[in-house]
Amino acid sequence: QVQLVESGGGLVQPGGSLRVSCAASGFTFSNYAMSWYRQAPGKERELVAAITSAGISTYYADSVKGRFTISRDNAKNTVYLQMNSLKPEDTAVYYCNARYKDYKWDYTYWGQGTQVTVSS
Repeated sequence: QVQLVESGGGLVQPGGSLRVSCAASGFTFSNYAMSWYRQAPGKERELVAAITSAGISTYYADSVKGRFTISRDNAKNTVYLQMNSLKPEDTAVYYCNARYKDYKWDYTYWGQGTQVTVSS
């Protein structure tokens, strides 16, 4: 059974830091690109950061570049998002996404989300 379980969300003051984690099971984690998305109330879900299967390349949305860092530990089947210098506009539910795509197959899995609230 495929599972993506996010943890580490919570309430943090503006300027603070938070690290969210996503523990994967039920599939070959090291074959999948991993991403973090977020969805704020009344807004569409947006891609925040992504990392390739071996962790060689990363991508960041302009809104978080220089403040957020995505990383993964394939030995622990876990992907992380370190968030620094948090702003109120970073408030959202953060979702973990796993994707494997080749010429024949396209698999995507989602976690249940973890709430991050940035407020004083």
